[in-house]
Amino acid sequence: MDQELTARGSTARQRILAAATEELATTGDVEVAAVARRAGVSVGLPYRYFGTRSGLLGAIISAFYDRLDEAVIDREFAGDTWYDREQARVIAWVDHLYDDPLAPVVLGRSGGDAATAGIEVQRLHKAVELGARNIARGQRDGDLPADRDPELLVAAVLGGVHTAIALALTRTPRPDRARVATELWAFVRGAAGAGRAS
Repeated sequence: MDQELTARGSTARQRILAAATEELATTGDVEVAAVARRAGVSVGLPYRYFGTRSGLLGAIISAFYDRLDEAVIDREFAGDTWYDREQARVIAWVDHLYDDPLAPVVLGRSGGDAATAGIEVQRLHKAVELGARNIARGQRDGDLPADRDPELLVAAVLGGVHTAIALALTRTPRPDRARVATELWAFVRGAAGAGRAS
């Protein structure tokens, strides 16, 4: 019986999270009553699983970054050189964010509460750490100049790419994703000094 209740609870939690994600993507905000209506549950049930509106929003933001991490940040791309691997990463990055309905909202957010800001900062630190290791590998392999600080470089690239994609996602009509990926790859390649290793 406990497993059945746990399975039902997990299903209800996922249904609420999916409804909240749709609500945020559609309206740009999360109102618990609207989420409950969309999920077909009582207004109190989201509070049972997420505690507060902020907890619900935090779960949505965490799930967004989980998807991004899986598709881009944590993924090892094939290629003989840093150049090959990272060009594939930039293309996957643009494709993923173009396809995720939450990307315009999450990337375009200016502020938020302390809980969601904390999640975003934590994810940024993780991305910078992994990216700095990636740059250091490119430097060790001789693909990138050794005179660049990997952490500063990655922080600049992450900020630039996310800001550019956020802008592209708000344009009507949206620019062609292949063109955006090409322009962002030129930026990343130039910032990293690819092809000018010393």
